[in-house]
Amino acid sequence: MSQVRDIPATVEPIAPDSQSGDDQQNPPSSAPTEPPKQNFVPAPELPTQLGPHGIRYDFNDGCRLLLPEGNWRVRISDLDTGNIVFETNIQAGRVNTAKRYFVRNRLQIWSGEELILSHDFAANDQHVLIQLPVGTLGDTLGWLPYLVKFQQQHGCRLTCALAERLIPLFRDAYPDIELLSHEAVSAERYYATYRIGLFFDDEQNIHQPCDFRLVGLHRTAGYILGVDPTEQPPRIQLKNSSRPIPEPYICIASQSTTQCKYWNNPNGWRELVGYLKAQGYRVICIDQKPVHGTGIVWNHIPYGAEDQTGDQDLLERARWLQHAEFFIGLSSGLSWLAWAMQTPVVMISGFTHPTNEFATPYRVINYHTCNSCWNDVRHRFDHKDFFWCPRHKDTPRQFECTRLITVDHVKAVIQQIPGFTESSTPSIAKIN
Repeated sequence: MSQVRDIPATVEPIAPDSQSGDDQQNPPSSAPTEPPKQNFVPAPELPTQLGPHGIRYDFNDGCRLLLPEGNWRVRISDLDTGNIVFETNIQAGRVNTAKRYFVRNRLQIWSGEELILSHDFAANDQHVLIQLPVGTLGDTLGWLPYLVKFQQQHGCRLTCALAERLIPLFRDAYPDIELLSHEAVSAERYYATYRIGLFFDDEQNIHQPCDFRLVGLHRTAGYILGVDPTEQPPRIQLKNSSRPIPEPYICIASQSTTQCKYWNNPNGWRELVGYLKAQGYRVICIDQKPVHGTGIVWNHIPYGAEDQTGDQDLLERARWLQHAEFFIGLSSGLSWLAWAMQTPVVMISGFTHPTNEFATPYRVINYHTCNSCWNDVRHRFDHKDFFWCPRHKDTPRQFECTRLITVDHVKAVIQQIPGFTESSTPSIAKIN
């Protein structure tokens, strides 16, 4: 094996009776700094697996070791690359690898010349925790299939920690995964823990092997978990799959969390809704909020759309989407939900590059304007700035990425959807 010197680990010598926290909770000045907390459950203070001579180890947020008083030589290797990622001599203390994403490690410990512990990562039949941030519908929908791939690849007993309101959306479809709110997690149960998220400031690639802006919002979970990053929609099993209305209809969602995600063409939605209604469709708006904004800028439900907004159960939203002829939305959660329901998705987005979201043949983006700032690693997205526009804020070009997406452009994309023609009457029911 070759010695790798640019992949650090944290070593924290301690007195034999010390009960101090691990390096994630109390990082020394030389350790990589953690990104802002994202409501993740911290790793337990003590590694959960008991080895010989009182040694403890686990893979909760990296490969972790707790060593009692002795004369130890520690080596941690990457089984898949053949690299030694860390090696040291230590009398007592803690060791924690820097990389917190999945690495198939080999852990070896010698006492003098005697190899007393050799353990290769093996999650088969072990309890593994994968944590998702709270409050992210689209991200969770995109990430969940990669958790399933991890479970299948390793044969583990998987727990997924996620927003409690999203658990009913997946419970029936994934009976082999324990779905828990973060508050219900007991971290001491787990052999290994991984965190999925969008780590903007992870310059040393501590939490992700490559920047999510380069590989796509959903595919980053595949890289973090070390599974095939090919996308696939999650499964959703409806308790009530009946058709909500008999007439042919289209679902739309025009609201989002920040103004750069909106379709900022001032006449766009009004003209498009009128066009769709003229073709014989009912147009149903399924946003959570009929009005959203801040300061003096407020975005209203599109004129002419039927109002199905409100705090409805997400399974009810999924039922509407399942029977819709197609869905028109933005780079936001309801577009991901429509994708999960296998409904054609017309996505209007300019601030993200198409590689950022799931593949749809009905993507609408204008490459003649400024675009894809979200995926530009030179620009740090500011969640607190509702009017974030890193290249042209407070200029006449602000939000031009969607302001210059024309209604004609969206119409032309819609006309490519099978079954949609301007000259014929739409079918009464979508064939599933």
